[in-house]
Amino acid sequence: SLQLLDSLLQETITSTVTYPIPLHAGLAFTNSCGISVRNFFFYVYRHTTNSFYTLTMKFSCMSVLSGHTGRVWNCSWHPSGKVLASCGEDKTIRLWSKEGSNWVCKTVLTEGHTRTVRTVSWSPCGKYLASASFDGTVAIWDNKSGEFECGASLEGHENEVKCVVWSPGGEYLATCSRDKSVWLWDVDYDDDEYMCASVLHSHSQDVKRVKWHHEKNLLASASYDNTVKMFKEDSDDWVCVATLSSHSSTVWDIAWDRSREGEGDRIASCSEDATVKVWQSFLPGNKEGIATPDKEPAWKCVATIAGHHPRAVYTLDWGPGGLVSGGG
Repeated sequence: SLQLLDSLLQETITSTVTYPIPLHAGLAFTNSCGISVRNFFFYVYRHTTNSFYTLTMKFSCMSVLSGHTGRVWNCSWHPSGKVLASCGEDKTIRLWSKEGSNWVCKTVLTEGHTRTVRTVSWSPCGKYLASASFDGTVAIWDNKSGEFECGASLEGHENEVKCVVWSPGGEYLATCSRDKSVWLWDVDYDDDEYMCASVLHSHSQDVKRVKWHHEKNLLASASYDNTVKMFKEDSDDWVCVATLSSHSSTVWDIAWDRSREGEGDRIASCSEDATVKVWQSFLPGNKEGIATPDKEPAWKCVATIAGHHPRAVYTLDWGPGGLVSGGG
């Protein structure tokens, strides 16, 4: 089941960490509430000047969404914030919306996959839903006929597809897999065609997560090889422009800082090593004097947060109030 949570933050300083840090855990946050996918310990951190302090977060359960018959792996809010898509071990996708004071399942999508559905992602326009499955395929759903149907199935990965995400403008899809690859797909909405634009083999192990920058066509990936990699388009091809290495074990999730403007980008990563790391890009001519070879931004780890989670940190996200992390 899913739990719809309402949160209250108490700004009690429980610890101080130098520099920036984490957010989210098997959770999908909208403006005022979150969805809990699995049971996690999670912490919220807020930045003040040049340090972070921990906030105590209290949750009250607003609603329990029952219907899936196996583990619920992922959920995603529609851009409007009025529909929630969830997916899981039972090979189905469920669409939930509110009726009065209750959240109800409006649609169950059952024909797209033959194994566990690992992630779901809404297109920026909200008209399409992508789902990634352990059956090695990605399904694209739309409701042009008046109800949601699978309009396309993307094949190519040799093994389980772990994640699918739309680019900020909706012109690309990115997928990653246990086969160690990241795929980029060109999207043609008029003809419902999805063409492979690039296959990237930069990682040496299972790729767990891909995340687009919120404004640029800059893609980050997290892997079992303990690294985060950055990709961008260059001369009609996609290339790896940075490798972020500091974790000592699997990197499970990554999250971009959406509030960052004009100072270089910032991304957080969480790992099996029980830490959260914050990375910052330093632009050419930066005041810190950090070298930027080939005029590409230089990525540096500016903070490591440890000692909060006793075991692996599986998920995180940035929000208006700070960074939230969740661990097992």
